Amino acid sequence: MAAPVEVTAWRPRVEGIDEVFHARFADHVYPMHTHDSWTLLVVDEGMVRYDLDHHEHGAPRSVVTLLPPHVPHNGDAVTPDGFRKRVLYLNTGQIDVDLIGRAVDRPVLHDPRLRHRVHQLHLTLARPGDELEAQSRLALVRERLAGHLLDRLGTPPPVRDRRVARELRELLDGHVVEGITLREAARRLHTHHTHLVRAFGREFGMAPHQYLTSRRVDLARRLLLGGMRAPDVAAATGFYDQSHFSRHFKRVVGTSPGRYARTGPACRRSSAPRTNAA
Repeated sequence: MAAPVEVTAWRPRVEGIDEVFHARFADHVYPMHTHDSWTLLVVDEGMVRYDLDHHEHGAPRSVVTLLPPHVPHNGDAVTPDGFRKRVLYLNTGQIDVDLIGRAVDRPVLHDPRLRHRVHQLHLTLARPGDELEAQSRLALVRERLAGHLLDRLGTPPPVRDRRVARELRELLDGHVVEGITLREAARRLHTHHTHLVRAFGREFGMAPHQYLTSRRVDLARRLLLGGMRAPDVAAATGFYDQSHFSRHFKRVVGTSPGRYARTGPACRRSSAPRTNAA
């Protein structure tokens, strides 16, 4: 009996990604078709074969596949149990369309670092509220894809730009609750997304999204100890919802918001059992 089809698709709130598509197919065969976006594919189970520009290629678990826009391709499973895949459809603003020809010639990318970065990006995209993290991860993925297509792959030189890093920190400090997109920050600071991420990490030892989350958690701690209810704190500190707030708060502080709020001396006194006077 064939395994059931599993499909999950959504449009994230991350500029540059038109669609996220996760699927498990046992015997589906894709006919020749095209997309108007770049198709970034990783296979988690099984193996896929496809034709691109009259050449046959394979997509096993160990590689990243980049299919260019407007170029017909098909696809089907090589393995008897089908395949499980994750796909990002990147709009054409993410990769120069002049590189389509190079992508046609070399759609299969043997790059464990890139494979890991794409995996991390998928994990982040599945968590609503972590859009700044997803934007940062996408910038690094895009940089490495361009490196492959331009034959400039290698370890990027350390980026040191204290002025940009500190100006980005000031921007984040000024937008703790409402947040700011990486694109908007890059526009205001007149630099590139990837340069922002690398410069900030080199200067402060953490990614911009980690800094923003830590600032939000600090604000949440003060509000909780001031008596505000946890659901209200989540909204007041810029988190997507209560679950998003609780997950990040516990990761940073080591305990849940509710338990943290109940640890103060006043709470312990009010919960202590009363004794009868003699």
